[in-house]
Amino acid sequence: MKHLTLLACLGLLGACTADRPPEAAANDEAKLAATLADYQQSGPPVSCVNERDLHGNRSVGEAAIIFEGTTSATLWVNRPPAGCPSLDSGRALVTRTTSTQLCRGDIATVFDPVARISYGGCGLGDFTPYRRMPRH
Repeated sequence: MKHLTLLACLGLLGACTADRPPEAAANDEAKLAATLADYQQSGPPVSCVNERDLHGNRSVGEAAIIFEGTTSATLWVNRPPAGCPSLDSGRALVTRTTSTQLCRGDIATVFDPVARISYGGCGLGDFTPYRRMPRH
């Protein structure tokens, strides 16, 4: 039974690794750069973030998930190593963790709560902190 669970998890992760056209990846990177235009990296990437410090999320294509901090001045950018299905309108990110933190390697599933459809999942990467730059 353990092997079946492991195979199911590997299959779920494998669904995220489909090759994407270079134009789509470049477009995702451009969107991320535009989203972070008023922010600067405020520290090194970390492997875990306390869930109480996260207040919402959104994706920038399949390349990155942006977790909002406790204030609009803080963002955490997570780049799942194999990408992640986009959090388009109406989709939610469901994570399962055994602690009070989200960590690299935790599995996230993109889910439509109304239609009850799963669009796939991904393993999270490191969390990179960003802070809004002061305006002069």
